[in-house]
Amino acid sequence: MRYNAPKLLNFHKLTVFMYLPELETLKAQGLYRSRQIIDDKTVVNFCSNDYLGLAKNETVIAAFKNAADIYGVGSTSAHLICGHSNAHHALEEELAEFTGRERALLFSTGYMANLGSIAALAKSTFLSFKKEGFVFEDKLNHASLLDGALSSDATLKRYPHVDLKQLEKLLTSVSGKKLIVTDGIFSMDGDVAPLRELAELAKQHAALLMVDDAHGFGVLGKTGGGLVEQLNLTQIDVPILMGTLGKAFGTFGAFIAGSETLIETLIQSARTYIYTTALPPAIAQATRASLKIVIAQTWRREKLHSLITQFKTGAMQLNLPLMPSDSPIQPLLIGDSFRATQMSLQLLELGFLVSAIRPPTVQKNKARLRITLSALHEPDDISRLLESLHCLNKLEN
Repeated sequence: MRYNAPKLLNFHKLTVFMYLPELETLKAQGLYRSRQIIDDKTVVNFCSNDYLGLAKNETVIAAFKNAADIYGVGSTSAHLICGHSNAHHALEEELAEFTGRERALLFSTGYMANLGSIAALAKSTFLSFKKEGFVFEDKLNHASLLDGALSSDATLKRYPHVDLKQLEKLLTSVSGKKLIVTDGIFSMDGDVAPLRELAELAKQHAALLMVDDAHGFGVLGKTGGGLVEQLNLTQIDVPILMGTLGKAFGTFGAFIAGSETLIETLIQSARTYIYTTALPPAIAQATRASLKIVIAQTWRREKLHSLITQFKTGAMQLNLPLMPSDSPIQPLLIGDSFRATQMSLQLLELGFLVSAIRPPTVQKNKARLRITLSALHEPDDISRLLESLHCLNKLEN
């Protein structure tokens, strides 16, 4: 996981935009976001979502190159015009089999999958929402899930993070069509949704359950099938399953998996599927190669979970303010946004790339260093990061 180090874009290049009071306020609060560009310094990357180390895998790259020779660089059109290739179709069939669902549907990004699916289902006879429907979402759900509900015809009701009692109260308080939506692994906290209990609540209240398992696919389950596989949940338990391909799979894009009726409904009515260019066929072909590796090379998951254990044990021994998580996402709670940013920069000087996550991505006074682990890391990388974090933490305190 060694990468060329990023550097912040020079602020003087942005001067023309800094006259807006809103931007000045963000800078004063330590919340201004800057993109990073590659420099010449080599660092160890601890903020990537490449959990299994497949983004630069030789087999995946070779599949991409070979497919580019056959299909070209782009898909040239939307799926429903002329952009749907044999590579796309084969990947959809393989993802359906992998997830134990009847069918799967590719989207160009995870954001588009969530936005389009929730909005489409809310307007379709699949749920018959109209104005009588309700979408129930965990308050820490990904922005794309929340935006999907907000762009729909349904009423959005948010419940406190993994608070099943409050969710049950909300479900009981309304009548009409109901859709429960949750992340599988929450992207900023790294904790896991109580999926079995959510599936049971959905059955009790005649609600559908949609799970975004973006950070679980490839990482959890015997074959990498994610949280639903780990918990032995079926298509009946979780009718709407979403997964991304740009994290553990190391490529790009996303998919929704479920019943024949669900997928046909989305093909007919999900605007983010209908009205956009299909992802490149070469990407689809590379993902097919990646999927085979995810299933076959179980050592990647085994090594990853060993590194997670090493990091958690070391952090506990050093009294680092680590948030509870058994996933590759290991957030170190800092609190103050300026301090989190400063620690991120100090780590960069020490040879580690670790992002500072600040509001509004997380709650006020909950800024953190979002440390993510990969099968490409080595135990020595973990030890050196822990030592650096310990030194910085002592300096701050």
